[in-house]
Amino acid sequence: MTAATTAAPAAATATAATPRLHDLVGVGIGPFNLGLAALTDPLDDVDAVFLDQADGFCWHPGMMIEGATIQVPFLADLVTMADPTSRFGFLNWLKTTGRLYPFYIREDFSPLRAEYDAYCRWVADQLDTLRWGRRVTSVEEQPDGTYLVTSRRGTDGAAETWHARHVVLGVGTEPRLPEPLRRLADRRGPGGPVVHSADYLAARDRLRAADSVTIVGSGQSAAEIYRDLLDTTRVGARPGHRLDWITRSPRFFPMEYTKLTLELTSPEYTDHFHSLPRETRDRLGREQRSLHKGISGDLVDDVYDTLYRLSVDGPVDSTLLTETELVDARWIDDDEQIELTLRHAQLDTTATRRTEALVVATGYAARVPTFLDALGDRVDRDDLGRLAVARDYSIDGGRGRLFVQNAEEHTHGLTAPDLGFGAWRNSSIIASITGREPYPLERRIAFQTFGRPTASAAAAPAASAPPPGCAIRDTSDAQAPSRAEVSGVSPRDGRDVHAPDPDDGRVRPGGRPPEPTPTEEARVTR
Repeated sequence: MTAATTAAPAAATATAATPRLHDLVGVGIGPFNLGLAALTDPLDDVDAVFLDQADGFCWHPGMMIEGATIQVPFLADLVTMADPTSRFGFLNWLKTTGRLYPFYIREDFSPLRAEYDAYCRWVADQLDTLRWGRRVTSVEEQPDGTYLVTSRRGTDGAAETWHARHVVLGVGTEPRLPEPLRRLADRRGPGGPVVHSADYLAARDRLRAADSVTIVGSGQSAAEIYRDLLDTTRVGARPGHRLDWITRSPRFFPMEYTKLTLELTSPEYTDHFHSLPRETRDRLGREQRSLHKGISGDLVDDVYDTLYRLSVDGPVDSTLLTETELVDARWIDDDEQIELTLRHAQLDTTATRRTEALVVATGYAARVPTFLDALGDRVDRDDLGRLAVARDYSIDGGRGRLFVQNAEEHTHGLTAPDLGFGAWRNSSIIASITGREPYPLERRIAFQTFGRPTASAAAAPAASAPPPGCAIRDTSDAQAPSRAEVSGVSPRDGRDVHAPDPDDGRVRPGGRPPEPTPTEEARVTR
């Protein structure tokens, strides 16, 4: 990789007596920080470096099931929604690899999961700001407000230091286990009876050979794994083999793709969601599962059609259970099986079932790295101990120097893990870091108005646009985003700038936004 060939000079610079002061150090190189690296690469005023403990880019290797697609269109690549002209776009990758016309003829906007991974690796190979094999061990704030990041090389364990004005954490998420299974965590992994979906492919051959497999989960990963294993349940081929699927959801629900619903992935709905009280946001997070944690409708139908096809030869040895919650699990040594205690929510009854292998497709949780502990109360947290992420994705009390990626679902809603919103978030972070908008931010894209409507939208006065890098500040009335106060701090001179919400929700797609005032004209790009 290009990154690997250029790592040595950068490391020498980083360990010098006076560390080079970078504008930005990114910690973790998943799709979101990789997108940030691609967008900052052509910017002359951003000196950036990105660190990751892995040896190279690899995206969800345990779920690279043949034929599986990502659940967003190709436009949701690393850069296109911020800069359609970028050389790092997905279409350019297709052209470079000779796949553009086949993709065109395929007439399916959703890339294969393996394609998306290959595309990201292609982008990573072109960036000389990526440093692989670096495990970050500490992030310390210096007296001047900058950060000193310490990492260790995987090759020899040598310590390196990186000095930065800003740090962006993109450390990703970690597999989440239901509480009843945590005491069986020592049996988790490709060789154990409990397999998280993140490790599925490594365990697939053993799962196919098991006499009984139970899948727990309600989303896309659970459905893909069930479908992938389903053909092994043919009656007569393997008598006694069972494949069961259990979900606590009331049904095997499809992801909702309707267009007005997709407007909930807009900047304005994110503004509204962020302004709500913490308890309301948490409730909405549970209620909105079908908007981003459901199953592809085509896959739901394919599962049914496969069961129908298999049933021609007789009953299929498979049970699908809804409204069923896993409340306990224990390992039975004599039988080398897991005994599951299940509760049916509607009937409020419990029953036990045994299984030889258990696949847990219960998603992921935001990872809060321990290297933040040294910063103490300089990292904002809510009353539940989670990161309290500001609207501009910072977590440092409004200083705008420490940012996070995909750790803000509880504060920003379903745009946090959405690949399609990653470029917008990166554009916002870049605006905060540079004090300008190299990639103009679309602040109003929805036809809907979220929150309490104004008395008369037509009579409200026009207002100037907010400066780059601004954040929507919560008002005392959490249900009135239409008059939210917009504030921003220029990272270059520290000036605090205030302006009313730019268009009060009235600019519609294709509409002309208000013109900036002359004093803002040099700073504001729409």
